[in-house]
Amino acid sequence: MNTSRVYKSITKIVNAYKAKLALKSEAGFVLTPSTGGWSYSEVYSHIFDSSLLSLLALNNCIKGDGEKKPAQFATIMILFFGALPPGKKYKVPKRLADRVKKINLMAAAQFITDFELQLVQVLPQIKKADPKIRTKHPRLGYLNAGQWLRFIEIHLNHHLKQLIRIEKGFKKQKA
Repeated sequence: MNTSRVYKSITKIVNAYKAKLALKSEAGFVLTPSTGGWSYSEVYSHIFDSSLLSLLALNNCIKGDGEKKPAQFATIMILFFGALPPGKKYKVPKRLADRVKKINLMAAAQFITDFELQLVQVLPQIKKADPKIRTKHPRLGYLNAGQWLRFIEIHLNHHLKQLIRIEKGFKKQKA
């Protein structure tokens, strides 16, 4: 895995989140779509909270605090293709869903900053991690440090597409 390429991709995706955040009013940020689902606020809460948790798991791999478990074939394919399988609605594990909350713009910006700072700290250590040491992801099974980084990229991109769907939904409401 090319850590530098994945990091650049993550940076580009995070910059798209920042750009969207800069365009939102406080009221619009917490507004729940009439069709249901999450508000922008809840998406930001989920994606950056889970990204920070993913960095924690990644860091545990770096420290050797994991298990020597194989990766699942389906997970390897997701990581290889760089996307979750299309056409499927994914349900957030309850443990993570319970952490989602409506946050304000400032809290979202702070989440992003915290994520970026922690990412920069662990990035140089990923190549030193034993690729056989993995920690458990709630849906994908066991991931090593590099796989966690790739998952973060895929997950951030997945929810960026969700924000675009929310935007389209709000535009349809106004029309």
